[in-house]
Amino acid sequence: MLQAILELAQRMDVWMPPAIPKDIPHGDMPGDKVEIGPGHIEKANTIFPLLVPMAAQAAKQTGRVVISVCGGSGVGKSETASLLSHYFRQAGVKAYTLSGDNYPRRIPMYNDAERVRIFRVGGIRGMLEAGVYSQEASRALRSLWEAETDADPSLAREYAWLSVYQAAGRKALAGYLGTPNEQDYEELSAIIAQFKAGAPSLWLKRMGRREEERWYDEVDFSETGVLIIEWTHGNSDFLQGVDIPVLLNSTPEETRAHRRSRARDGKTDSAFTTMVLEIEQQELDDCAHKAKIIISKSGQVLSYPQYRALMDGQEGQ
Repeated sequence: MLQAILELAQRMDVWMPPAIPKDIPHGDMPGDKVEIGPGHIEKANTIFPLLVPMAAQAAKQTGRVVISVCGGSGVGKSETASLLSHYFRQAGVKAYTLSGDNYPRRIPMYNDAERVRIFRVGGIRGMLEAGVYSQEASRALRSLWEAETDADPSLAREYAWLSVYQAAGRKALAGYLGTPNEQDYEELSAIIAQFKAGAPSLWLKRMGRREEERWYDEVDFSETGVLIIEWTHGNSDFLQGVDIPVLLNSTPEETRAHRRSRARDGKTDSAFTTMVLEIEQQELDDCAHKAKIIISKSGQVLSYPQYRALMDGQEGQ
């Protein structure tokens, strides 16, 4: 495996992108939709020549390399990771694409409910601390909860206390999203360690959207040299063992549009979903300095200072 990666690195000066079949293998998230377009191919074609020399260097340690493709949930992680795995395989290096979305502590329906619970409990506690909670506010909140509009900032014009509720709820939610309370980093980090230790096979988790849709498949890794993890949290400080984090930059607006096209849920335009995406974007931003490769939404390679200037400019607009 190591030799194959080293030989690939030596051939990169004459590397040409291979043909893309319609049935290209993708990540292992059950039911995930992967629709590869020209933009994904362009990004993969930019990333791969930069990635291979890094992979060859990392593989010298254990003979295997772990790459993460991270970014907002609408930036094309699944598609780009699938293409990178395909490029490695076509070049003679067996690769596997693992979806980190299989490793939350709760199935999606329960995790979605837990996110809402944390936001609402945090919001009420904030109101109590600020002295703005009342029976009248309580009745209004129940109506907002039923309508699922309590995260809508425009309603603060109607309810003076709502901005206190939303700020406190957002702070509480930020303390949950992407943390070990939500994601099972320990299990995924252990899988990475076993892969690097040369495990010939691994039992990998699969998760649907209902409680009974939870199982493990045994996957043959005997000849696999590259593990690519596609996951929003693939560059998190809580995830151990990733050699090369690749960050695909995105905005919350782009993320919502892509989630809608993939039919991940029916509330992609809600104020609560917008808030979740903004918090996740901030988490990505906080870890961006660790990324070995950063690609802008337009497909350009960015240094971290360039990324920082771009993001700071967006915040100032």
